Amino acid sequence: MLRSLKLLSLVLLTSIQLQAQSNADKEEWKSLFNGKDLTGWDIKIAGHKVNDNYKNTFIVEDNMIRVNYKEYEKFTTEYGHMYYNKPYSHYKIRLQYRFTGNQVPGGASWNVRNSGIMLHSQSAASLGLDQDFPISLEMQYLGGLNAGERNTGNLCTPGTIVEINGKVDEAHCINSTSKTYNGDQWVTAEAIVLGDSIVHHLIEGDTVLTFTKPKIGGGYVGKTHTFKDGKVSHEDEWIKKDGTPLGSGYIALQAESHPIDFRNIEVLELKGCMNKKASNYKSYYVVADNSRCTFGK
Repeated sequence: MLRSLKLLSLVLLTSIQLQAQSNADKEEWKSLFNGKDLTGWDIKIAGHKVNDNYKNTFIVEDNMIRVNYKEYEKFTTEYGHMYYNKPYSHYKIRLQYRFTGNQVPGGASWNVRNSGIMLHSQSAASLGLDQDFPISLEMQYLGGLNAGERNTGNLCTPGTIVEINGKVDEAHCINSTSKTYNGDQWVTAEAIVLGDSIVHHLIEGDTVLTFTKPKIGGGYVGKTHTFKDGKVSHEDEWIKKDGTPLGSGYIALQAESHPIDFRNIEVLELKGCMNKKASNYKSYYVVADNSRCTFGK
């Protein structure tokens, strides 16, 4: 009888340990979009105040966030972004996007089927009134034009600069190795962002671009286009930060004159409690923030 009780206790203990390990390994992705409205997001469109959703540029339909130009007669300088209201440093983000229809009249030729998401971005509230793009790392999405190759999952660097293969790359936009996606098909995009060390861009599960050591600097759109040219608020303060590692910031969806839909926008934090005795310990965290740890009684 005693032997049986010991065996039962061992089985129960092993089961509890396995369950705890399973919970520690289970990825807890967080949806950034509730599917119903724009709660949790701040809108900033050039020429307009924060959360002035000019001509309903951003709308919600059918469980999607849609960049919408139905109320525009002509696009001029209304470059817009919608910012999730929490900053992140170490994380994965994944979503699906698709381009639809035709570009609104007035949009630049380079903006046909052109959009993206901004990573490590400044906040909506910190932008200048007429600033067109936030200082950030843009994961650029391009749709095919049925006329040769057009990579997606590229990198553009408004007010930032990065290294590729260990060398500073001063190009404002850096192409990925992705295939071309023509038409209005959904494309799955993911970024793995590890603070100011390394960032990977993935398209349909394939790593298509990797860069390292993101920093503030390099001009606004290259060295010849300054923060002043971009109408960046507090230009002098940004200039003082030249060369400063860029390790955290906001996530933003972009509106650049061509309709695009976003759905299934999720984030997996990679920074959190790394104390194995805590109830919210996760084995996949790469940076510890043990101030978040919680312990059961």
